[in-house]
Amino acid sequence: MANYQNLLVAIDPSQDDQPALRRAVYIVQRNGGRIKAFLSIYDLSYEMTTLLSPEERNAMRKSVISQRVAWIKQQAHYYLESGIDIEIKVVWHNRPYEAIIQEVITGNHDLLLKMAHQHSKLESIIFTPLDWHLLRKCPCPVWMVKDQVWPENGAAVVAVNLSHEEAYHSELNLKLVHETQDLAKRIVKEPLIHLVSAYPVAPLNIATEIPDFDPNVYNQALRGQHLVAMKELRQKFCIDEQHTHVREGVPERVIPETCDELNAGVVVLGILGRTGLSAAFLGNTAEHVIDKLKCDLLAIKPDGFICPINVVTE
Repeated sequence: MANYQNLLVAIDPSQDDQPALRRAVYIVQRNGGRIKAFLSIYDLSYEMTTLLSPEERNAMRKSVISQRVAWIKQQAHYYLESGIDIEIKVVWHNRPYEAIIQEVITGNHDLLLKMAHQHSKLESIIFTPLDWHLLRKCPCPVWMVKDQVWPENGAAVVAVNLSHEEAYHSELNLKLVHETQDLAKRIVKEPLIHLVSAYPVAPLNIATEIPDFDPNVYNQALRGQHLVAMKELRQKFCIDEQHTHVREGVPERVIPETCDELNAGVVVLGILGRTGLSAAFLGNTAEHVIDKLKCDLLAIKPDGFICPINVVTE
């Protein structure tokens, strides 16, 4: 159930405006819950000040943290004055993604929100290394927020994998649709949810390598399998056929194009969180899709996901 009640907002220290905090407030005003505005800061120059004693360096760090807390309060003053429950926490840590994930775990947060930067020319979202670490490793859903007003009548687009190559795809599809429906009903008066799936076409050279192979028959059969699987999925959630889309092509092209056509406010994707050699050899399809999105992204991990970050207890 996507009853997000304990939200963590990763504050962007380079911005005087915080779209992720706005989105969190939007959710809390409609769904209830509380917000923690979190910032991890680090300046090596304070650690290298050898002329100062450890006590003096610690005092300097505390002073910087206090300044940042005051800055965040100023950023959130309108929400605080209106009665929104926002806790502010600033920590000194040299790896922001580890600090954020550790806070997610220790604070039992059920949703992480962070601003995603936008490319000025292509209008697509640019993801930083910090974003990628969070998308791959954070155990709770991650909402990457675009610095843009939510589109009027914006849809929630759920990208599903209907290939059924692995059993976990079916389970993850069910989780994605269920959580999207549940969240949409809580925060939107008239939720509009679309399902989209892409299927690959036969390689052009396969007909020359296998003379008896008919690529048209293959493509039609594959489309038919995806249509049957999509029908089965939409019927489980009472989604109208007009709100389902099975399209030929690679996901990194089909999904962003469909989101543009539908004026999507957010696309919901499943991310397996592969890292290391498994990511290098098996790839992360969702990550190729993400690079081309122009809307918000809600990334959800499958059940049983194991976070690779260890919690450090002080």
